[in-house]
Amino acid sequence: MIPGSRMRFRLSTSVFLLACAPAAGTTLAQQPYPARTVRIVVPLSPGGSNDLLARIVAERLTPSLGQPVVVDNRPGASGNIGTELVARSAPDGHTLLMANTAHVINPSLFAKLPFDPLRDFSGVALMSSVHFALVVHPSIPARTVKEFIALARARPGALTFASAGNGAPHHLAMEMLKSAARVDMTHVPYKGAGQFVPALVSGEVASVIGAINSLLPHVKAGRLRVLALAGARRTPLLPGVPTIAEAALPGYALDNWGGLLAPAGTPRPVIDRLNGEIVRTLRDPQVAERLAAQGVEITPSTPRAFDDLLKAHAVKWARIVEAAHIQLQY
Repeated sequence: MIPGSRMRFRLSTSVFLLACAPAAGTTLAQQPYPARTVRIVVPLSPGGSNDLLARIVAERLTPSLGQPVVVDNRPGASGNIGTELVARSAPDGHTLLMANTAHVINPSLFAKLPFDPLRDFSGVALMSSVHFALVVHPSIPARTVKEFIALARARPGALTFASAGNGAPHHLAMEMLKSAARVDMTHVPYKGAGQFVPALVSGEVASVIGAINSLLPHVKAGRLRVLALAGARRTPLLPGVPTIAEAALPGYALDNWGGLLAPAGTPRPVIDRLNGEIVRTLRDPQVAERLAAQGVEITPSTPRAFDDLLKAHAVKWARIVEAAHIQLQY
């Protein structure tokens, strides 16, 4: 091929490729969702309320989306390891985050994070509100919140309490109690309910304010003792059990929610599709009944309502973390 012919060939090829590029981009954008397996990352170990919720939703979403929906537990660093993984994932709806209250607590706990919990995520749906309760090992000589507080005052620093990690809702819930009751206790962090529940049952740790779905079987079997509920209202699952506010500390209330997030930039049609399927799933009477039996109340929302809740709760928890003087390193 002579030089002039080679140049004309190169120019013709470039023009052809440029002409084809918009069509290829359009085809990619119009691909049906989902195009492959959808992964729900749970940033905690198996066994907790968020893990339960993710697995129930994944089970129902698989047939409705037409692709496998799997749960991937990535515990560690107060949920930041799994959260960072999703923040760095492609914003195409195939990698999602099963978040809880810790998601908006962590910005106040950690001086520096490799992601922004608000800016780097888009709300898909608020899904649940989870009942937490103050529970102790039967060897602890306290049957009421007032007796528990009196014991902590008599033995400063001797009573231990578990959590799913530094800065987790369990941790801050007890910090709130310590501050309100003016007592000193020792924090023992674990990597999730799957670890701290056996430790509590064995007596390795004395107490926890945790989700009742993982604690209730042991309470009913007499292996643990529930003293009070940490939320603003009672639950039919524990008839006769008061709230901490009713029993001893007026105004005490813990809000703990679960919801699904997607990486920021995920197309709106994908988020709307997921929201519609999740809301439909949660409103199924069988699903609602199954979750209620575990102390999980369904609270489905729109994506925008969930985004608004995230912002409001980030401000609320910032005040609580500041008052507790907690600062962590990631």
